[in-house]
Amino acid sequence: MEKQYKDDNSEPISRSFMRGPNLLLFILFLAMIGWFLLWNGSAPVLQDYGFFEDQIRKGNVENVELTDEVARGTFIDPPLDPQAVIEAEKAAKEKAAKEKAAKETGDKEKTETTPAKEEKSAEIKRLAKNFEVQLPRSPEALKSLQDLLIEHNVAFKFAKGDNTTSILLMVMFLLPLGFVFFMWLSTRRARNEMMGGGGFLSGFSKSPAKRYEATKQRITFADVAGLEGVKADLMEIVDFLKSPEKFRRLGGRIPKGVLLNGPPGTGKTLLARAVAGEAEVPYFSVSGSEFIQMFVGVGASRVRDLFKNAKESAPAIIFIDEIDAVGRQRGAGLGGGHDEREQTLNQILSEMDGFTPNDSVIVLGATNRPDVLDPALLRPGRFDRHITVGRPTLKGRKEIFQVHVRDVPLADDVDLDIIAAAAVGLTGADIRNIVNEAALWAARNDKSVVSMADFNYARDKVLMGAKRDEVLSGEEKESTAYHEAGHALLAWLLPGAHRVHKVTVIPRGRSLGATHWLPSEDRLSMSEPQLRDHLVTMLGGRAAEKLIYNQATNGAENDLERATGLARRMVTNWGMTERLGPVSYKMSDEDPFLGREMHQQRQFSEHTMELIDEEVARILHETDERAMQMLVENRGKLKQIADALVEHEELDEKQLTALIGPSVHAAKNGKPDEIKPEEGMIIAPDEKPAKS
Repeated sequence: MEKQYKDDNSEPISRSFMRGPNLLLFILFLAMIGWFLLWNGSAPVLQDYGFFEDQIRKGNVENVELTDEVARGTFIDPPLDPQAVIEAEKAAKEKAAKEKAAKETGDKEKTETTPAKEEKSAEIKRLAKNFEVQLPRSPEALKSLQDLLIEHNVAFKFAKGDNTTSILLMVMFLLPLGFVFFMWLSTRRARNEMMGGGGFLSGFSKSPAKRYEATKQRITFADVAGLEGVKADLMEIVDFLKSPEKFRRLGGRIPKGVLLNGPPGTGKTLLARAVAGEAEVPYFSVSGSEFIQMFVGVGASRVRDLFKNAKESAPAIIFIDEIDAVGRQRGAGLGGGHDEREQTLNQILSEMDGFTPNDSVIVLGATNRPDVLDPALLRPGRFDRHITVGRPTLKGRKEIFQVHVRDVPLADDVDLDIIAAAAVGLTGADIRNIVNEAALWAARNDKSVVSMADFNYARDKVLMGAKRDEVLSGEEKESTAYHEAGHALLAWLLPGAHRVHKVTVIPRGRSLGATHWLPSEDRLSMSEPQLRDHLVTMLGGRAAEKLIYNQATNGAENDLERATGLARRMVTNWGMTERLGPVSYKMSDEDPFLGREMHQQRQFSEHTMELIDEEVARILHETDERAMQMLVENRGKLKQIADALVEHEELDEKQLTALIGPSVHAAKNGKPDEIKPEEGMIIAPDEKPAKS
C-alpha cells in the first residue's frame, strides 16, 4: 500500500491538493491546454513533400516562397486532399465488399441502402489554395527542388526564416503556466500563514506599527508646553506604568484606554509620546488608516499582531492616531454594514475588552472628530477616559514659544509676551510654524539673529497668507481699499468686535485685500450683542462699497456666506430671536459618508422653516442698515483709511490709531500693544510708501 504523507492539518496531501483554490487552478490549467491545442489546430495543414513535388510536375503550382525550413506557395487549382482520397477509396472497397456479401446472403435491406451511402461519400474535401510544406534538411534535396521548379516554370523566391510564430507559441504556453504556478504557490503559502506559518504574504498580516524604545528619541512632559491640565491627567497613566502595584493594592483599576480629542495641531501625538517617554516603556505608534488593506481580513489580523507584540513588551503603550479612520459608527452611512473597516473595529473592541488586569498595556487614541466614533469604543472598559486637548491660553502660547525658540538665536527686541498676545486662537503647530517661518525669513535676509520684524512677517504670512506679486489697477485698488476700510472702521468702533491687527490691499493668499483682527482676550462664550457686532463688521465692506459707489461687487461673497451662517446659528442653535423663542431648531450637519444619518433630518415643519428663513433675513437686513448708518456717520474716517490704504497699501493698529484716533478696545483695555512694524513697512501714514 502506498504511504501517504500528511501536513499539519492531518489531511492527506494527495486529497487536500485537489480541494478549494487548487482545484480551480487545475481546471484553469486544463482549459488553457485545451485552448492552446485548439489554437494550434487552426494553423495551415502541412502537406506531404512527395505530394508537393507531384503537383509541381502536374503544373498545378503557381508560385513558391522558400525559407530555411518551409516552403509556402499557391495552387492554381486546389487539388483533392490525398488523405481524404485514400479514406474514400478505402471506404469504397469496404462498401463493395459489403454489397457482395449482401448479395450472397440475400440481404435486400443492406443492398438498398448502399446508393444513399455512396451519395454522402461522393464529395471529397479539397485542400486550401495556399499551402505550406516542410522542406528536407539536405542541401542536395533543396538543389533538386530548385531544378524542378525551374524545369516546370514555377516562379519562386527566397525569404529569410521567421521564427516569430514559434516564439509566440512558446510565450503563449509558458505565461499562463507560470501564472497558474504563481497563483497556486501564493495561495498555498497564504494558507500556511493563516495557520501560523511564515508564508509569502505574511507581510500583509503583520502590524505596521512603529516601535519606539524609551532610550531612543525620548520626549518628556518638559517638551510639552501650554497644556498643564492635560499633563496632570496623563500623569496618572505614567504613575501606573511605573508602579502599578500602588494602584492595585487599593483595588484601583487604571483606564484601559485614553482618548485624546481636540482640534488639529494641538499636540495630541506629542502628548502620547511624552507619556511613553516619562514612563520609559515601549511605544507602538500606528495610524488608523494603516489597518485597512485591499485584502479582506488583513485589518483584523494586523490588530491582533499589534496587541500581541504590545503584550509581549508589557508594560507598553499603543498609540492609534486618527482613530476615527477605523472607529466610526458601525452599520450606518452609504458604505453598508459589513466592510473591512468594521471588521477591524470589531477586532479592536475585542482586544481592548479582552485584556487581563495585569497586562499593563494602555491604548491612547487621538482624533479631531470624536462625534463620529462608535459608542462601543467610547464606553467604560475600553476608552474609559476622554481628555480634551484645546487651544492654548495666553500663558500657554508664551510657554510654547519658549519651547520652540530654544535653538533660535533671538535679537534683543524680541518680546515673546507681545508675540503670544497677538497669536490668539493659534495651536501649537501654528506657533511652531511661525517660529520656523521667522527663522527662514531671517536666514534669507542673511541675518545672524531673528528679530521682532521677522516674527511680524512670519505671523502675517501664517495668518493672512503669502503676498502675491500682483498689481491692482487704480480703480480696483480703490474699490478694495474702501471695502477693507469698511471692515476695519466698524471693528474699530464696535466694542463687541475683535481688535484690528492689520488691514491691507496687498493681494494675499486667494484675496485681493484683507482685514485681520485678533481677539482682545481668550473668549470662551459670546453674547448676542457681541455676535451682532461681528455681523456688522462682516457686512461693513459691502456697505462701504454701496455708500461710495452706490453698488455692490462680488468681493463680498465670502462675507455674506459667513454672515448668513452666523445669523442662522443665532436663530436655530442659540435661540436669539423673540419670534421663535428659546427652541433649538438645529439641523444635522453630518455627512452620510461619516457613518451617521443617511439624510438630513429635522424635527420641525415647513412653516417653521419659513419662519427661520424670515428671521435670518431680518437679522441680516437690520445688520446691513446698522452698518450703513455707522459708515454714513463716520464717512470722513472711512475716506481717511481708504486714502491711506491706496497710498501705503498696508496699515497696522498703531498707524490706524495715529490716523483716526484710538479704538474702543484701546479705551477699554488701555494702550494698544506696541508691536513693532516689520522692516520695510511704513511707520506713519504720512510717509512715503515702502517698496513692495
